[in-house]
Amino acid sequence: MELFDYFRSSASYRVRIALNLKGLDYDLNPVSLLANEQQAARYTSLNPSALVPGLRTEHGMLGQSVAILEYLEEQYPEPSILPGSAWEKAKCRELALTVACDIHPLNNLRVLNYLSRQLGVEQTEKTVWYHHWLTLGFQTLESLLEPQDHPFCCGDQPTLADICLIPQLYNARRFELDLSPFPTLTRIEQQCQQLEAFRRAHPDAQPS
Repeated sequence: MELFDYFRSSASYRVRIALNLKGLDYDLNPVSLLANEQQAARYTSLNPSALVPGLRTEHGMLGQSVAILEYLEEQYPEPSILPGSAWEKAKCRELALTVACDIHPLNNLRVLNYLSRQLGVEQTEKTVWYHHWLTLGFQTLESLLEPQDHPFCCGDQPTLADICLIPQLYNARRFELDLSPFPTLTRIEQQCQQLEAFRRAHPDAQPS
């Protein structure tokens, strides 16, 4: 498999974690968003969305990180990144999609760039925007996770929920969001970062 990836992309970060957790080999093909390489014809011919990540498989190219994660789970079911019962799977997806659908799209690089370049939003206002949506999403996650005492989001092993949460916390720190109101999230983050699969997927461990 070949992963088209930008090292700071939280969506790409998710896929790297999952590939590592499942012990899968892949070739890394960096795509610089800062240099607009995602807009180049060589990439858009493969992934018309001009977004990362993109995963080239034996079946063809697949975009959208959550679709990639679900494909990896179906194609390589062990170790699983989803818990056991139908209810537990649904609750895990609820957590993951709170990040992937409610937080991340509003803080995506192209959204932030549009705010500044097309709408003339100042950097301080853009930071307020970013922090607002992060805070709302993290408040939801903290409320959902606070009652449980497992080391990870959905039990004793990392799942799809942890795979989505950790990159979003990394981004929050980059943009200097105060995470002290979210002790459950940061506790889970500390647990995840003890695992080699998460450490090897970290942006600081990637070629830029």
